[in-house]
Amino acid sequence: MDSPAVRTCFGEIGFWSERTPVHEAASSGQVEKLQLLVESGASVNVATVDNMTPLHDACIQDHAECVRVLLNAGAQVDVRTIHGSTPLCHACAAGSVQSVRLLLEHGASVNPSLTALTASPLHEACIRGNPECVKLIISKGALLEAFDIHFGTPLHSACAKAHLECALQLLNAGARVNATKFHETALHHAARAGRTDLIELLVEFGGDINVRDNMGRKPIDYTAPGSPSHISLQRYESCPLSLQQLSRITLRRVLGTRALQVITQLDISQRIISYLCYN
Repeated sequence: MDSPAVRTCFGEIGFWSERTPVHEAASSGQVEKLQLLVESGASVNVATVDNMTPLHDACIQDHAECVRVLLNAGAQVDVRTIHGSTPLCHACAAGSVQSVRLLLEHGASVNPSLTALTASPLHEACIRGNPECVKLIISKGALLEAFDIHFGTPLHSACAKAHLECALQLLNAGARVNATKFHETALHHAARAGRTDLIELLVEFGGDINVRDNMGRKPIDYTAPGSPSHISLQRYESCPLSLQQLSRITLRRVLGTRALQVITQLDISQRIISYLCYN
């Protein structure tokens, strides 16, 4: 029997302990060994001193079959580490679409409360740059404006990490293009990253090229003179968007998260629908 100094009960989570064979099997993707441990009665909810469970390990290492074994054996789906991360946060950080699906099927919370030390699953998917994870999480009701103290919104995260497809998924779902963190917008991040394609995408969705951050700087101020991103922003400054473009932005802003659903049902030509949907 383990001594009290080594293992003590901690509510329904299981036991605080050092890493166990279950942790090691889950972390290394040893599915058969993990299954044998489970069948022999090993706890799947045993936690290390930082409250890492085998499910956390399997998710962060992208071992979906281990995730399946643990969930089927009763692993707690929303248990949090001492930093506040859930297994779903870890699965999104690893870009593991299969693990994300398994967790959601077992009732994982898509919007766990944020802490000072962790981001939401949607933030993690955007940081990782996996548009399929982003799309899946959004379809399950992820909050588009969830606010992380480090990056800001998920759109900020996607643009800071220069992930164009993730940014497109967010914008098409209705994310606010001019949301701010200390007056800084996603366009500031795109300009800082030097990504012309991101800059053009954000402006086409209504990104404000003249907004100033808390340093009093516009997006163009974060670009190198003569660089493609600088030239792109200069062009938008000298050539304002057309009435056609402004009309699309206004319609999308009014419809918000319902935009794609409503637009595709309008009794108008497919060509106009495609334009309004940025296809």
